[in-house]
Amino acid sequence: MSPVTRYAKNDQGQYIAYQVFGEGPVDLVFIPDWVTNLEVMWEDPSLTRFMDRMASFARVICFDKRGTGLSDPVPLGAVPTWEEWMYDVGAVMDAAGSERAAIVCHGDGGQMGLLFAATHPARTSGLVLMDTYARRVRAPDYPCGVPATVADRLMGFIIGSWGTGHAALEGAPSLSNDPAFVSWRGRYERVAMSPGQFRSLYPKTYELDFRSILSAIRVPTLVLHRSNNSYVRLENGRYLADHIEGARFVEIPGRDHFFHAGDIEALLAPAQEFLTGKQDIPEDDRVLATVLFTDIVDATSRAEALGDRAWKDLLEQHHKVVRNELARFGGKELDTAGDGFFASFEGPARAVRCAQSISAAVRELGIEVRAGLHTGECERVGGKVGGIAVHTGARVMGQAGAGQVVVSRTVRDLVAGTGLEFETLGARSLKGVSGEWELFLAG
Repeated sequence: MSPVTRYAKNDQGQYIAYQVFGEGPVDLVFIPDWVTNLEVMWEDPSLTRFMDRMASFARVICFDKRGTGLSDPVPLGAVPTWEEWMYDVGAVMDAAGSERAAIVCHGDGGQMGLLFAATHPARTSGLVLMDTYARRVRAPDYPCGVPATVADRLMGFIIGSWGTGHAALEGAPSLSNDPAFVSWRGRYERVAMSPGQFRSLYPKTYELDFRSILSAIRVPTLVLHRSNNSYVRLENGRYLADHIEGARFVEIPGRDHFFHAGDIEALLAPAQEFLTGKQDIPEDDRVLATVLFTDIVDATSRAEALGDRAWKDLLEQHHKVVRNELARFGGKELDTAGDGFFASFEGPARAVRCAQSISAAVRELGIEVRAGLHTGECERVGGKVGGIAVHTGARVMGQAGAGQVVVSRTVRDLVAGTGLEFETLGARSLKGVSGEWELFLAG
């Protein structure tokens, strides 16, 4: 019998199906790839063995991402962003009564785990990355990614064979000759999502590039990767381990990609040792955040033209508008100096949309603001954040003109697939920040 399925509600009122099972000493949130259905997964012996093995050493929390399985559906073309899915991890943990958990993720679920661990280190006791990646598609400085031509062929194969179970040929070669498994896999795909839903979702993984946040992950991290995994090559795992501070890398023999195929003990035994052994609690003084800076354009001349009393009244209206928008998009006001605001956000997409909304709202007051955003590792000091990422964000704002929202390349890369559009401004030198920075104008 499968565990009881319950529902968590996120801050947007949407429902996420989840299950809790096992009574181990640590809480563990498991994030697999897109093909999930909490109840049908228990019909397959190999997947059941994997879940039971995790439950032998942890209290396991599993969930269906929105748009998959038993969770709320999403319209075609309106797939949630990785940032929004990251918030759902916290919502499920809250519903399950988990203050702090190990995040164990596999394949295309890895990016949610990376983002959550970097953004919420205090809620992450450890991070286990199985057969996953920081970037899916090949680039000149990332040769282990999938070539564009291969990515297109792979997408065509998956869509063309959706619901047949033929994906086992690529994902689970050790089980692909088992007719019962192939039949179940086809059913699993059909109850997870439609081929149209998958087609609207999966190409977004080709747009992602999470390499820039790896240095911000400060929780204990274990990277496990199968040596002959042809779906996500071994070098992707090595890259993660090389770029996450203190990460341990373990190469696992095998050629399967599906986490429950092949030798699951080889995957889960090192994970158990890593998560249940004595671990140092990560210091909660560094965290990934998106910083937003705004100020009023030509403030000095406007103040002189209006006079002290009228300018003060206008500033009060401006401040009220900005604070309303920060509250609406989940921003945290950190400082206000004269006509400028400094705020932080857990996710970059919300930050960009907040900046755009602020710009439009204050225009109705007859003023223009400029805004700059950057995502990076920040130092927490007495409830505020500081560090080079904050300094960079302020300098990015300095490159913006009236009514413009300018972002760093890091922000642009992290919001791929959100529908936000950007125009390149080219490489710029930022005062006091080394190197050249590619900046973009948010449309």
